[in-house]
Amino acid sequence: MTSLFGRHLITFDQWSRTEIDTVLDMADELKRRRAAGEVLDWLKNRTLFMIFFEQSTRTRNSMEAAMTQLGGHAHDLTAEKMQISHGETPRDTAKVLSRMGEAIAIRNCFYGIGNRYLNDIAAHADIPLISMQDDVYHPLQAIADLMTIREHCGPDLRGRKVAISWAYAASHAKPLSVPQSQILLFPRYGMDVVVAHPPEFPLQPDLVARAQQHAAQNGCRLTFTETMEDALRDADIVIPKNWGGFAHIPDFTDDEPHRYLMRNNLERHRDWICDERRFALARPDARVMHALPADRGREVTDAVLDSPNSIIYDEAENRLHTAKSLLTLLLGRR
Repeated sequence: MTSLFGRHLITFDQWSRTEIDTVLDMADELKRRRAAGEVLDWLKNRTLFMIFFEQSTRTRNSMEAAMTQLGGHAHDLTAEKMQISHGETPRDTAKVLSRMGEAIAIRNCFYGIGNRYLNDIAAHADIPLISMQDDVYHPLQAIADLMTIREHCGPDLRGRKVAISWAYAASHAKPLSVPQSQILLFPRYGMDVVVAHPPEFPLQPDLVARAQQHAAQNGCRLTFTETMEDALRDADIVIPKNWGGFAHIPDFTDDEPHRYLMRNNLERHRDWICDERRFALARPDARVMHALPADRGREVTDAVLDSPNSIIYDEAENRLHTAKSLLTLLLGRR
């Protein structure tokens, strides 16, 4: 197997297809072993420092459960619990934690800050840095999504159509990182990806250009549309997901004029909901996915999300198995 010991993970776009396949193969193995009731201690006495700048359910619990099930321990930290809140530099944080444990995992989704902070930590860390999501990428969600699609559609995904559609949400401003990680990863496995969004809510142009290159290199297509219906038509996988319009405002700041503009753009598109009528445009055996938490009744209806076509809980469970795979490979299997 490809050795991944000591690698950083900020985006799978920095990893080869062989390296990603290694993660998927290990995740499949670990899922089978858990189903068989095996107890593994491959990371016995090893420590993962998890630093969260935002809330988390699936990421926090999948990573901590993964360390526990592999015999290690995860420290659940927030910036307020650390000297980060008093201005400690990324260099000092990285150097100190590198002396005390085997890996650092961070979630920092603040726009224009998160990815830069993770890269600063990685530059000074002597142990693996794992992104638990930033303002640009969410590799842990993307790899679990890929594992789930393979389970339901088979290992050969060439020609499968994935519809990623923006959807209205009122719960909170959701980052761009999930759809951006999906468009970067899925075409590398031959999937045709169609992204639908209103013009006010584009993805980052540089990432779109990179994803287009992946599609061209792998004989598939990445296309965009401004209607949900066009994206969902004949799709094998449907992913309705809200994301913010931060990329539309390059100098975005959190002041009142910008907040007003964002709210105004959002409320203009309340009709962007994946309901039964729209989902019926997809293939009869299409699967609906969502990274969760879903803004039910706004992004997607309960009738769609709780239908037999929904695989959202398989998707959530696979966050555990892919986390165990990555931790095993990056921290060292014993």
